Amino acid sequence: MKNQPNIILIMSDDLGYEVIGANGGTSYNTPKLDEMAKNGMRFENAHVMPLCTPTRISLMTGKYNFRNYIGFGLLAPDETTFGHLMSDAGYNTCIAGKWQLYSYNPPDEVPEMRNKGQKIENSGFNEFCVWHPHQTEEKGSRYKNPIIYENGRFMEDTKDKYGEDIFCDYIIDFIDRTKDENDPFFVYWPMAATHKPHEPTPDSLEWDSFDPPSNHSLGGRTWSELEDGSWEDDPKFYKDMVEYHDKVIGRLIDYLSEQNLSENTLIIYLGDNGSPHDVCSMVHSHNEICGGKGKTNDRGTHVPLICSMPGTIPSATVQVDMVEATDFLPTIFEAAGLNFPEGYLIDGRSFLPQLKGEPGNPRDWMFFHFEPMNDRNDIGQIRFVRDHEWKLYETGQLYDLKNDLEEDLPIFESEDNPEQSMARSKLKPVFSKMH
Repeated sequence: MKNQPNIILIMSDDLGYEVIGANGGTSYNTPKLDEMAKNGMRFENAHVMPLCTPTRISLMTGKYNFRNYIGFGLLAPDETTFGHLMSDAGYNTCIAGKWQLYSYNPPDEVPEMRNKGQKIENSGFNEFCVWHPHQTEEKGSRYKNPIIYENGRFMEDTKDKYGEDIFCDYIIDFIDRTKDENDPFFVYWPMAATHKPHEPTPDSLEWDSFDPPSNHSLGGRTWSELEDGSWEDDPKFYKDMVEYHDKVIGRLIDYLSEQNLSENTLIIYLGDNGSPHDVCSMVHSHNEICGGKGKTNDRGTHVPLICSMPGTIPSATVQVDMVEATDFLPTIFEAAGLNFPEGYLIDGRSFLPQLKGEPGNPRDWMFFHFEPMNDRNDIGQIRFVRDHEWKLYETGQLYDLKNDLEEDLPIFESEDNPEQSMARSKLKPVFSKMH
């Protein structure tokens, strides 16, 4: 197909809806993302899975987790990703950022899940520049002095450099090398920021004096413990990380503008789950929201979604239609004018018409199958479905999202409340479809 758009998908790590200024957040300065919203469209009802791997697998495959999820930090080795699909369709493809989808568990934890998952080399992208490509115990820092694996080799010149700067530089170089070719490009930037550990950025006063742990200085601890907060880190650096990650995203957006690529490039930005528990953020200067990462309530699933493509997406628009993690792949495919291969199962629904200012085919509900399957998150299986007003768990609890967003007051089945009965009759049949 001629005149196919370039497509860039950017995803923050551990950054909820309340963080971005355009969404009403007042604790952080996010001028570049706010400007992106001003020049494009932001969504008020984008929801994903409560943890990163479940979101990423749905995002990359367009499928609900019960179809292809094999464990936390693992992507099935034979699974087809949008890297494969877009490369096969003729796009020049690149991934830069966090991988963490192969052999997530350390040697002494869940040994049966060792050496499983999908290696970055097999993920379908023409080029890659990633952190955490293989074994967890070898992953090292993702921020200062990062361990970065680029196209089959580990970089050797990362001292005093910052991971997100390296990823952004690589993406810009990739686009610079491919922008004049006949084929369009597809870039996936699963950011390392703003995940723990909370650390200084190059704009922090503490940057020069900060010495991050290395693989040889963990003192018997593991990287997983460090990221889970078992080591002390300072949430004050979350602000620095949010603002620096906004700055580095801005570098890419500015580059596209300078190269006259903005009007032919669809940029999609979102978060992968809610903010960390130890981070509380202000919205409109009077409402404090503490992060809900890992929780199935709004604080765990509600994320920012901002899209920009001048001339195609109307500027300064706000969309209230519901969007879930499975919807991004069909949206990307429709934008590219592509058809899925015969037999490819897709659960998502394209929201490209809404991006163009058209009514589209809005969702009546969003479905979530959440099953971390990880020894450190012994949650089991949680399934729920929701719309704008109600949320129903497969176990029967119903919540009134208009009056109980925190889900403190479960409503059990009642014959004498027509509104609740109607909500159940609408949402309950969804579960029977999900097999």
